[in-house]
Amino acid sequence: MRTEEEQVEALKGWWKENGKSLLFMIAIALSAVFAWKTWQQKQLTDAENASITYQNLLDAVSGAVSSDDAGQIATSKHLAQKLKSDYEKTEYARFAALLVAKVAVAEENYTEALAELDWVLAHQPAIEMRNITLLRKARVYQAMGEFAKGLDVIQGLDAQEFGGSVYELKGDLLLSSGERIGARAAYQQALKVSVNEGSNPLLTIKLEDLALSEEG
Repeated sequence: MRTEEEQVEALKGWWKENGKSLLFMIAIALSAVFAWKTWQQKQLTDAENASITYQNLLDAVSGAVSSDDAGQIATSKHLAQKLKSDYEKTEYARFAALLVAKVAVAEENYTEALAELDWVLAHQPAIEMRNITLLRKARVYQAMGEFAKGLDVIQGLDAQEFGGSVYELKGDLLLSSGERIGARAAYQQALKVSVNEGSNPLLTIKLEDLALSEEG
């Protein structure tokens, strides 16, 4: 059995051979823990800042749309751009682009609205947001009188998610294009789907108006 002095000497020898490597490994482990905690804190801080900026954007957009205030419009665009540049991969940024598109439509600046909607689509939104964005894009084309382009956009929609809205918009676009038969079929399909979604008086009125115009 080793004496206490021999054990001390053996420990000193082991430390001499392995001490630096052990300290290096400990330093790496501590650095990794520090980096992880720093990253977590940054994520939390970014989320909080993005949330605050988005709430300010909501307030600005509300004022811009309701009062057509130039200052609120400018503020809306500035805050949205900040969200898109500083927090590009977040949902806040995608919602910001949708809101700015809404403001642009209110200004009848359809080119800007399309650019914002295309930005959302280019940033891999969830299927529900993608469908909403495509619906809005088709409506912008309708407002521009670009009915064929609106119909092309609808082809990319998941009709099972927004069936009634998709078919109704398709009917609107076809009717605006002068295709009454196709419009009636689309409205009827929308009405059929809407049975499971609740009543849609406006859709019924559209069908009735179409029938009256055909009779006349």
